[in-house]
Amino acid sequence: AEFPTVAFKACTQQQSRHLKQSRLPVATAPEEVLAGGACVGAECLLHVLGNYSRCGGAKTTLTVGVVGYPNVGKSSLINSLKRSRVCGVGATPGVTRCLQTVQLDRHIQLLDCPGVVLDSGDPPAAAPLRGALAPQRLWDPLSPAIAILRRCPAQQVWGA
Repeated sequence: AEFPTVAFKACTQQQSRHLKQSRLPVATAPEEVLAGGACVGAECLLHVLGNYSRCGGAKTTLTVGVVGYPNVGKSSLINSLKRSRVCGVGATPGVTRCLQTVQLDRHIQLLDCPGVVLDSGDPPAAAPLRGALAPQRLWDPLSPAIAILRRCPAQQVWGA
């Protein structure tokens, strides 16, 4: 009833229209489906959103903001639900520069937001780890790399 959680995998197909959605639930989807380019979990997420739009017995327009860190798939999620490339996506942070409204259906509207990175007071080396900076824009790529290596067990890094 509160804080519903839905497993979801965005579509990775390169075409611009008719993006594929698998109707299989994520929990029972075979490995081939999960590893493929189709979206998985959209039907369940659309069902949850539809239920919220019908809250209180009357159908109302539901506006949902899709927010999160840079480069986590916010725009890909919206494209997958819409089944077309309505939002730009890319491998580096900063593709989404301003708020964009996408009408999913008559009753559901999605807001695609730029990535949000709050200043945590961490050292500057931590900013690239949170997706705040594209790797190409780093003055010192060594500090973030060292920070990543410090978080990993030595046997994972060196294969010992």
